[in-house]
Amino acid sequence: MGMVNLTIDGIKVSVPKGSTILQAAKEVGIKIPTLCYHPDQSVKANCRVCVCEVEGNRLLQAACSMPVTEGMVVKTRSPKVIEARKTILELILSNHPQECLTCARNQNCELQELAEEYSIREYAFEHKVRGLAKDTSTPSIVRDPDKCILCRRCIDACSVTQSVYALGIENRGHHAMVVPSMGKDLIDSPCVMCGQCIHACPVGAITEREQIDEFLAAVADPDKIVVTQIAPAVRLAIAEEVGMKPGEMPMDVFVAGLRQIGFDYVLHTNFTADLTIIEEGNELLKRLKEGGVLPMFTSCSPGWINFCETYYPDLLDHLSTCKSPQQMFGALVKTYWAEKMGIDPAKIYSVSIMPCTAKKYEASRPEMQDSGYRDVDLVLTTREIGRLFRMSGIDFTKLEGSSFDSWMGKYTGAAVIFGATGGVMEAALRTVYEVVTGQELKDVNFTAVRGMEGIKEAEVDLNGTVVKVAVAHGLSNARKLMDQVRAGESPYHFIEIMACPGGCIGGGGQPITKSNAQRQVRIDAIYVEDENCEIRKSHENPEVKILYDEFLHEPLGHKSHELLHTHYHPKNKKYL
Repeated sequence: MGMVNLTIDGIKVSVPKGSTILQAAKEVGIKIPTLCYHPDQSVKANCRVCVCEVEGNRLLQAACSMPVTEGMVVKTRSPKVIEARKTILELILSNHPQECLTCARNQNCELQELAEEYSIREYAFEHKVRGLAKDTSTPSIVRDPDKCILCRRCIDACSVTQSVYALGIENRGHHAMVVPSMGKDLIDSPCVMCGQCIHACPVGAITEREQIDEFLAAVADPDKIVVTQIAPAVRLAIAEEVGMKPGEMPMDVFVAGLRQIGFDYVLHTNFTADLTIIEEGNELLKRLKEGGVLPMFTSCSPGWINFCETYYPDLLDHLSTCKSPQQMFGALVKTYWAEKMGIDPAKIYSVSIMPCTAKKYEASRPEMQDSGYRDVDLVLTTREIGRLFRMSGIDFTKLEGSSFDSWMGKYTGAAVIFGATGGVMEAALRTVYEVVTGQELKDVNFTAVRGMEGIKEAEVDLNGTVVKVAVAHGLSNARKLMDQVRAGESPYHFIEIMACPGGCIGGGGQPITKSNAQRQVRIDAIYVEDENCEIRKSHENPEVKILYDEFLHEPLGHKSHELLHTHYHPKNKKYL
């Protein structure tokens, strides 16, 4: 590919042919403001905040879409450009609610940042909000269409990245707005509640359903014993919510912080991630031996489960019957753990801390109460926990660490990597290999299933039986594998699917994630933690062994099926 030479604000730069002005400016450290632009999406060029002057052109040009040409001279900060950008921002703000102080995206809003950077101090145009109603129809996501700036980034995330098509544009011009497809409310659409639209949105038009007040009420109730579980991806990302780098907060300090905000007991979802590997691994082996439905799909990601129920109900038998680690934990904390601790399960209020907005929906499913109680009473996202930490004024640099409570707090490196795409598959292979061959796995790193590539594949020899596996993250990639299975052309025995790009580290409830590069940083931190774990195979978790000895007795046994396994149902077929 040839290079193109141009000048930006008096600085000469050479960039590959096909680059845009925005990309060229970045090469020389010049920041051009954007709103509709997203580094991992197609170019839209509809907000025009990125306009700049190009010598020889009468009109200002959008830097995000304008390709560079040889000898081009660009001005990105001339008085004409600054005035145009301010006018564009003022027009956007003229029908945007002035609710910054009460908005979930306050101090983390791209529009708010630009309004400050460009010194917007008064309304230049009549301020008139459309007065549209909030959409609170789902347990996971809230839409506030009045705050929508029509950047269409949410539509791209939903339709291109996820191939769910739950959002679209209605009407044109001044009357245009982003709306759910197939109905008035989001609950009527094929939305899988993955929350990727939240990360795509530059403002507060789409957020998680916040349940901080419900948590505070539970903590204040003397009749409730509040127990929490922490998902593996949360610990890596929570640091970002308190001004640290991903993975920088020590686990014992995180545990201490959770005690400070009111949890009576702090346990870990990683414990049931290890348990999931035992149950799921044995389920796979049973299907291989007895001619069960193959390929088997993982069932840890509730957004993926929703997608399968919606678009591939004919393939539901391929799903593992295992509940997700969140729900396994919920069932056990009100049975096994309650019995071990001598606590009345009716008093236990089970709170999970998750990277995922779809987990809020999963916890509310009618199938998830096999213990006689609701498995999980409340789900808080990583962002909600971050808000609780800030609300409580905790200084993590001075907080003395604390250990997990007894039982269901021990975990292995295999559980840690559940947070990254390919992690469930790698954890399963570590265990399945040793169970089948009876030999110690010297190198536990299955690097072929790691990384941000959309679809990855590998194979492992189990005493002469070659098992072929695949990994997909992001539902548009999942769709490719599912279409292959539906056509009877899949060569795989076992497929891991995570709804969100990067896996759980990029979940809808994580700190606002502005690029896949940010997801990769979190993934790198996960594998460092795995390497540092003393035990790295799920079947070697000593507390899981005790659980089977004392309570479950055997994988896939009666007790396991009663508490740890479930089934799913087709959703409305109008989406097919």
